[in-house]
Amino acid sequence: MSDNTKYYVAACQLDLPNPTSHKEIKSHVDHMLSMIDGAIVGYRSFLPVRLLVFPEYGHAAPIYPTAKEIREKLAVPIPNEHTERYIQKAKEYDIYIQTATFLESDKSWPNVVFNTTCLIGPEGILFKYRKVNTWIPWEVHASPHDLEGYNEEMFPVAKTPIGNIGAAICYDWLFPEPTRQLTANGAEILIRVSAYMDPWGATPPMDWWTVVNRCRAIENIAYVVAANQAASLSHYPPFSWPGGSMIVDYDGRILAQADPGSGEKIVVAQLNIDMLRHERAMRKGHQMLAHLRTEAYPLYRKSFYPKGRWTYDENLTVEKNEETIEAAKRKVGYVSRF
Repeated sequence: MSDNTKYYVAACQLDLPNPTSHKEIKSHVDHMLSMIDGAIVGYRSFLPVRLLVFPEYGHAAPIYPTAKEIREKLAVPIPNEHTERYIQKAKEYDIYIQTATFLESDKSWPNVVFNTTCLIGPEGILFKYRKVNTWIPWEVHASPHDLEGYNEEMFPVAKTPIGNIGAAICYDWLFPEPTRQLTANGAEILIRVSAYMDPWGATPPMDWWTVVNRCRAIENIAYVVAANQAASLSHYPPFSWPGGSMIVDYDGRILAQADPGSGEKIVVAQLNIDMLRHERAMRKGHQMLAHLRTEAYPLYRKSFYPKGRWTYDENLTVEKNEETIEAAKRKVGYVSRF
């Protein structure tokens, strides 16, 4: 069996202070490139590490309360000097890197900020994934859904020698739809780039992190590689993150998981893409995508959170998010209209 179908994947969690300006991002990239070196060298006596995944906000978190301030102080275009360094590292080791998220600026959308992760390989940047379900009301970067005329693929999947890879970010995973669409687009490996904080983390009684990751693996018959922030309270007040980064197989079995609260750490597990493809091809039962009765769900013919809402707004704020959420709740029926 070749290295392309049976290999190690590494989920890398971080505990770093948050940058307050563009110039501080470089030191975070330095640190993550060093972690890549360590993982490749440390496990070279076993299976090769071919895929490495980093968490949300590894380059910078949206610590400013308005989109305008984030654009000015932390947002960067993609590609940039940092993605070039990842590309060189991917070429050096013949690996694939799912980057920590960037706060991204784009001249095509001058009024907004995206929360974006890149899949990078020896070939270069294979896709950019922009968070579709932003963690509203607190996050003031934009979802592609919220921009009128946005016509790029919202759920890109890269066909690589080590399998078909798709990614979604943190809160996206609280909805079954993003990973289902990635799977429909061909994904075999679903990557979660996350900053999933306490108390909804990796320990009882609200073990959402582990429950959701396992469920998404089962319902899509896909591997899940989930890298979570492990940043302490001192770095991101008032939030702290438990880590708990994990790798799950297509039957929901946890193959590896970092102990919650263990801080910065790398966890590895074996992926077997040939076996995954065999299971998908042979199964008749528990074949959820093939069994999906789409016509049974009239809910999906309705609109709740309005499409194109922030196309022309020059400064998205938490307060504007809250107003939109309240309107959507009335449509759903959670709030009485009277």
